Amino acid sequence: MKWLEYLGRYGSLRELVVKDCDGICQYDLLEFGPGWANLQKFEFEINGNYVEMGAHDSSSYVSGYPYSYDICCDNLKDLRLAHIITQPEIGLRFLLGKCKALETLYLEYVIGLSESEMIALFQNCSDLKSISLRLIPLHCEDYEFRTALTDVSLKALALSCPMLQVVELTFAFCSVRRPTDIGFTQEGIVALIQSCPIRALVLNGATIFRDEGMKGLSSSQFLETLELVHCKSITDAGMDLIAQAPCLSHLTLR
Repeated sequence: MKWLEYLGRYGSLRELVVKDCDGICQYDLLEFGPGWANLQKFEFEINGNYVEMGAHDSSSYVSGYPYSYDICCDNLKDLRLAHIITQPEIGLRFLLGKCKALETLYLEYVIGLSESEMIALFQNCSDLKSISLRLIPLHCEDYEFRTALTDVSLKALALSCPMLQVVELTFAFCSVRRPTDIGFTQEGIVALIQSCPIRALVLNGATIFRDEGMKGLSSSQFLETLELVHCKSITDAGMDLIAQAPCLSHLTLR
């Protein structure tokens, strides 16, 4: 990965996007070194099943090697991580603790997220305007089987990010019969939307969201765009309620 080291040391990249590159794992990107200080946008994605890509990443991991680097990324405004398995203090996980200028955060099926870590990130990112969280249920630190984040994260997001305008929450492999698969509650989601100037909301696979939640959304003073995907607990009554939202102008049902 000498080319990554070269780009980091001598280049002036403002944007770095790495997708589906079989020869590059998250640990290799640490070789970018001082180049992180210049980046404003970074994306890293491995396609495929998260178990398969976890094996791909772990093949480049060597026990005892110092994968935790003191890297500056104070200018990073747009961060997207997709389909990676993280471990404490190693690999691309360092980004979650270093970025303070983030305006856009996109985490798609990142395995190993810690709620305390995400709360700390929100508390450091007061300029955050857009967030997308795509989550699957796993065995968490408290031995529960659910998505990694709870309403505690949503509360921290609401308190720390007053400029938040776009929210996407996607839940995969969560059963309607097991509402505890989702760490968030309907009340927590509504409280976030009512606390921030949210203009666009996407709920995908939110089986916990019901007509009562639609009533809460209907009182939002900023909501202009709403997209509901596979939200199977919402009925006609909920749709009657959302029609009362004062600024809603774009509605998508899938």
